[in-house]
Amino acid sequence: MFENLEDVIARLEGEDVSLEQSFELYNQGMTLLKKCSRSIDEVEKKVLILDEEGNTHEF
Repeated sequence: MFENLEDVIARLEGEDVSLEQSFELYNQGMTLLKKCSRSIDEVEKKVLILDEEGNTHEF
């Protein structure tokens, strides 16, 4: 997913991109960014912190 987002960014930065292509790439990038953000949120919820006494707590 992150690789796809990087690809979209690289294509947006290209010189041969028309306005229509830029708009389409922007929308693809925003969709991928939302998916990445959701994935990160899910991982953060699963992360547990180990305290000094060996007990686990949710992050």
